[in-house]
Amino acid sequence: MVKKITKTDQEWRAQLTEEQYQVTRKKATERPFSGEYEQSWQPGTYHCVACGQELFASDSKFDAGCGWPSFSQPLSAEAVQSNLDVSHGMHRTEVVCAACESHLGHVFPDGPQPTGLRYCINSVALKLERK
Repeated sequence: MVKKITKTDQEWRAQLTEEQYQVTRKKATERPFSGEYEQSWQPGTYHCVACGQELFASDSKFDAGCGWPSFSQPLSAEAVQSNLDVSHGMHRTEVVCAACESHLGHVFPDGPQPTGLRYCINSVALKLERK
């Protein structure tokens, strides 16, 4: 079970850059093809930039051509949570960090096998710990 992390808005603002804050706490999206990890193929583990929770392994990363880092699965079933997102007139599945509930991106059912999933994640919400 993941330990929950709760901070005040002021604490999040003090810890995160403005872009990190807007994406992780306010559910913004970075511009496509602009993120640090969109075309990065370094081996390692991707962590939540806000709380350090391990989220994705580099070996599940693939090039979906969508403009954001894409993963076929989280590191563990407990690493992320999903929520219904009906913003912008769409029905999508939002992905958040299970520990701090930071917005990470969305998951779509058009990924590679064996999962068939594409976790489309904002680079600014991630921090890569290289192997």
